[in-house]
Amino acid sequence: MTHRTDEAAERTPRQTAVRILPWTTEDAKPCLLLTDAGSGRLSRLADDVESLHLAVAADLLSHAQELLDDPSTPEAELRCATALLCESLRDALKVAATRTSHSPPPPTNAQLRACAHAEPRDTPC
Repeated sequence: MTHRTDEAAERTPRQTAVRILPWTTEDAKPCLLLTDAGSGRLSRLADDVESLHLAVAADLLSHAQELLDDPSTPEAELRCATALLCESLRDALKVAATRTSHSPPPPTNAQLRACAHAEPRDTPC
């Protein structure tokens, strides 16, 4: 019977994945996580934030539909709801882009540049 030593474990290649986290730096640049398991504390926190983004999007969609169904809704309220929907959709698309059933390949330079320039806009309300 052979036992793996720490040295042997270090030589075994690990599959490292790059995960784009659902938040940005103070400079609005993407935060990336190099991970080999996806079950660490930071990965779980990112999962929770992504779930929150999707829950907020679902609630906002329901509220926006109520506003649209009411013909007396003021235009300013509809504009505010539209701006919030855009921001929420942007967050949901980021979640969709990072969630897969298997480890995604590292993002390309073009994807990283696009992510760095996708800054949330100020809402008009």
